[in-house]
Amino acid sequence: MTPLEEILRALIARRGPLRFSRFMELALYHPEHGYYRCGRDPFGRSGDYFTAEQLQPVFGLLMARLVRSLWESLGSPADFTLVELGAGRGEMAEAFSAWRYLPVEIGRGALPEAFTGVVFAHEFFDALPVDQAVRRGGAWRMRRVDWRGGRFVWVEAEPVRGPAAEYLRRFVEPAPEGRLAEVPLRALRWMARIARRLRRGFLLAIDYGYTRREAARFPRGTLMSYRRHQACEDVLAEPGGRDITAHVPFEALAAQGEGCGLRTLRLERLGRLLAELGEADRFAGVLEAGPAESLRRRLQLKTLLFAMGESFLVLLQRKEGPGGNEKGPEAIGA
Repeated sequence: MTPLEEILRALIARRGPLRFSRFMELALYHPEHGYYRCGRDPFGRSGDYFTAEQLQPVFGLLMARLVRSLWESLGSPADFTLVELGAGRGEMAEAFSAWRYLPVEIGRGALPEAFTGVVFAHEFFDALPVDQAVRRGGAWRMRRVDWRGGRFVWVEAEPVRGPAAEYLRRFVEPAPEGRLAEVPLRALRWMARIARRLRRGFLLAIDYGYTRREAARFPRGTLMSYRRHQACEDVLAEPGGRDITAHVPFEALAAQGEGCGLRTLRLERLGRLLAELGEADRFAGVLEAGPAESLRRRLQLKTLLFAMGESFLVLLQRKEGPGGNEKGPEAIGA
């Protein structure tokens, strides 16, 4: 048994079955034994997965084009700050070097108290801890994690109440018996935090995700773990040794932003946005290089447009400034 499994088992013994958000938080972010804290590089060929940020320089060049247009739309302010949430190895730092660049990780660094600029969140929201609920007898019940028979198992627990119940009512119902659904309250709180701290500017979120219309494709939820580029549905196995993610419900994210004073400009597939960014020069500016490098960049662009471009969604929201945006529906748990 690993040290983190011992910690989780002892926690369950003292307090009873854990909410999955607590299990996921410790599995990913425990200061010594969490997946993102144990010193192992999870990215790239020798890690557990690739991200679009590793498709450099093409992804960075295209994102820099977009950020420059956003900066110019604000009047090219000198105090413009680009905050990257979930910056990982800092692979976007060079692409964003024209502006003040501030990387922020969970538990490391913090959003500025008040700033003008862009919050860039690429594969950030999918790594935030979530809870999971099950539809049973016409109502939602929380699923918790217990230790039985020498392993971690799911158990059905208390009725869902409060902000979690409000989320399910607004964004998941109607739901059939037995439906599983994640409850991303951490993500919604981050949206509220971003809206409070961003004085004027934009949120740009890019992630695995789905719209409400597409939610029916996931009757068993979207939780998944990854190790050595292999996906596994058993997210309770090997805590600390695997990545755990949940697809992002983008319409809920957008509604939360609108409830906190942001205005939605775009909600679409990543491929469509990238095609638009390269339309003016047919990607000449990002592909221009020597023969070998040019071929490498073309392969990167193909992956971005036709692989990640179809599975990732983009949310772009704007804050006009104090009093500049009207708030939409009431925010959840803000």
